[in-house]
Amino acid sequence: VQLQASGGGLVQAGGSLRLSCAASEGSFNTYHVGWFRQAPGKEREFVAASHLTTRTPFYKDSVKGRFTISRDNTKSTMYLQMNNLKPEDTAVYYCAADSRWADIANAGRIAYWGQGTLVTVSS
Repeated sequence: VQLQASGGGLVQAGGSLRLSCAASEGSFNTYHVGWFRQAPGKEREFVAASHLTTRTPFYKDSVKGRFTISRDNTKSTMYLQMNNLKPEDTAVYYCAADSRWADIANAGRIAYWGQGTLVTVSS
């Protein structure tokens, strides 16, 4: 499956953005999906994931209550709604897909990556 992320941009602290990730060339509805981010000089870190059947969400503690992951299988697209953004949320955000739920939060084991979209939150 190929993934194409979009929706990043510059926003003031407290603002909102919605990231999208469109999938092609594969059966999107057979994969668990997730979002990661990588700030300058830091390792890529898990942000959120959604189970392919139960849609159970799973979040990094620091984004709970502010970010919401969702997916629309009819459009082969996943989303990350980000509210009340903080300067520390600044990073390149990557969408991800994997057939194993046990691997969906592990950047080193993800099977498919999108190209990344930059989110910059100004203070």
